[in-house]
Formats: sequence, C-alpha cells, structure tokens
Amino acid sequence: MYDAIIVGARCAGSPTATLLARKGYRVLLVDRTTFPHDTISTHLIWPPGVAHLKRWGLLERIAASNAPLVRRVLFDVGDFALLGTPPPVDGVSAIFAPRRTVLDKILVDAAVEAGAELREGFAVQELMSSDGRISGIRAQSSSGSVHTETARIVIGADGRHSVVARQVRARDYEVKPALACWYYSYWTGVPADIAEYYPRAGRTFGIIPTNDGRVCVPVGLTHAEFAEFRADVEGNYLKTLDLAPALAARVRGGRRVERFYGTASLPNYFRVPFGPGWALVGDAGYHKDPITAQGISDAFYGAELLAEAVDDGFSNRRPLDDALADYQRRRDASLRPMYEFTCQLAAMEAPPPAMQRLFAALHSDQAQTDRFLGVLSGTLPVADFFAQAGEASGQFTAGSSARSMRHSRTVAKQHD
Repeated sequence: MYDAIIVGARCAGSPTATLLARKGYRVLLVDRTTFPHDTISTHLIWPPGVAHLKRWGLLERIAASNAPLVRRVLFDVGDFALLGTPPPVDGVSAIFAPRRTVLDKILVDAAVEAGAELREGFAVQELMSSDGRISGIRAQSSSGSVHTETARIVIGADGRHSVVARQVRARDYEVKPALACWYYSYWTGVPADIAEYYPRAGRTFGIIPTNDGRVCVPVGLTHAEFAEFRADVEGNYLKTLDLAPALAARVRGGRRVERFYGTASLPNYFRVPFGPGWALVGDAGYHKDPITAQGISDAFYGAELLAEAVDDGFSNRRPLDDALADYQRRRDASLRPMYEFTCQLAAMEAPPPAMQRLFAALHSDQAQTDRFLGVLSGTLPVADFFAQAGEASGQFTAGSSARSMRHSRTVAKQHD
C-alpha cells in the first residue's frame, strides 16, 4: 500500500510527488504517456514559479537546458508599449519559458530521484473505494496488463479533463465559459529576448523565447470566432500579427519550423479539490484562460500547498480532512484575484477610456509600469496595484481588479 498515488506526472503531479517523497512518504506517480512528451502549453514560468524551482533545487537544471533567461516584459497597447521588469518575488526576478518536453522531464526525474515510483504508459481506468473513501486505482499498462494499487490518498493531477475529478464527481464553482481560444507555432530566425504581449480588440498575440533558439508565437482570439479562424489558420494567424507591423515583419523574416497547435477547450473554473481519500491539484482542480500564462506557476504553488496539507494530515498534526479543507481555502483566496483579472483580459475587449488613461500614465512612469507588469506576471497582488493606481489617478476604486475594471466600464458608458 502506498501513502499517495498521484495520477498525472506533469507540472502539478511531479512536484507533489517530489515533495511528499522527500518527506519520506511512499509515493506512486503514474501517467498515461511517457516522457519526454510535448503538450499544449504557454511555456512561461513567471518569477513566482521560478522561485519554487529554486526552493526545490531544480532551477539550475532549467537554466542548463538552453531555455533563455528572460527578465523584461513588453506590453504593447498599440499607440505605445510598456516595457519593464516585474518586481522580484523571494529575491527572484528571472523568467523562463522551457519547452514542455524539457520541463516535464526535469520534474519527472526529480520525483524519481526523491524516491517516488514512476509508471509511464499507465492509464487509470477507474478509482476504487472502501468504506466510503477512495482507496486506490485500477489501471492498464502499455502492455495491456491491468493493475490494482491502493493508497491512503489518490491525488488527481491529470489536467482539466481529469479522470479522478470525473469519477469522484468533483463540483465546479465560480465557473465562467470559455472566453478565448489560441493557436501557436514555433519559429526560428526571429530576434527576441523578452516576453512580448500585444493586446488588441478581439485579439492578443506575442512572442515567447524558448529552447534551441526558437520562439513561440501565440495568437489568441475570442471564442466565438474559433470556427472562422480555423477555416484558414495560417492566413488568419498572419493577418492577426499584421496588427503590429513591426512584430509581423520580424516573424515573417524568420521561418516556421513546426505545425500550428490550437485549442478552444479553455474553461474557467474552480473545482472542489478534496474529498474522502482524494484530492486534486493543478488544472484538475482549477483552470483559467492562458492569456496571463499563470498555469505552470499555479501548478507549482498548488503542489506545495497540497503536499503541506497531506503531510499535516499523515503526521497527525491535524485531521487530514481539515488540512485539505484549509488547502482549498488558501488556494482560492490566493488565486481568485488573478482568476478575475485573467478572465477580464481573456474577454479581449477594447480597453475603456479610464483604462486607456491608466496605460498612458504608466507610459511616463517606469516604476508603476514595472508594478503593472508585476500584476501580469504574478509577482504583485492584483488588488495592491489597482488600489495604488486608484489613489494616484482618482479613476479606479481600491480593491480587486474586477471592481476596478467594472468601474472602468462604467466610466466608458458615461462617455458614450
């Protein structure tokens, strides 16, 4: 019998396995795929996520993978661009954007080195229960053999289509429909050493430097336009880049070296992340649009929170269910402001006049520009920035970004 079985070995599952194994627990880590293996991803690990890697002793491996170090962010609003460096968190200001073939393999290897048992090509078919609690898994290996394993807790780290979440009927809440959809590909010969955002009405696109001298060029559009865009992906993709002519020229001067990757399955939700004998972490328990590229950092954060809660319960510092309930409370309180801010951005609406005035004010204030980029990267709490912006400009209410953005829309309507 294992202490924990973790289903899913990517950005949430492998770190959870590492942290629990380092505490001496017997951990089984399973995944239906084998590593290295690519997956759709935003790539970006903002400073909060990099700080986790540093604490876990894995940052040097990322740096050695030839993923370029990025320190600055550009946010181009059309008439001008905001360029700066997000404030550091825990002394870390570095940004990396490794390919998932690189990152996930590093995380999986770290879990194995910590003592977790890894089974790749191992597809979970169903969960088992005993006395009203989840007690294990039944899974099929790549050879076709069926295996049954038991554990004190089964953790679903298997993404937004989580088998674990589905079988325990985990409830979604604060749900928002898919707001945007995305296509991206990889290019060589495109100069880029910063992370670049280009928000436009109905579109968002950019450049993300990644491994092997390649850049990822993502294009986002409103969810309602997905079918039309998909009818001519390359043509619509390049037409979107033309909204920023200098960027389009850079990209067209390079060479696309991979196919287009795309998805419209991007729901926004919180999901109850625990129950009798089970827990969820990463996208299995919480997901939002990738426009702010917070997914990897959120997965790392969730892994630390959940490992701490499981350890508290298993070591009898407090009842396990109480510890897991606290995991949910802490997760939601920490992530909810960015969730709201992200959903506001993912609507891809033209900024109202008050927000335009804020951007104009930032353009002449480097310190406040850096703070705004800190909101985007997750190094500065959303409410902290908008509260100070409100005090400075008189245009925004203090508090959450959602209230600030709603106030902006109210101002816009008053000007119509």
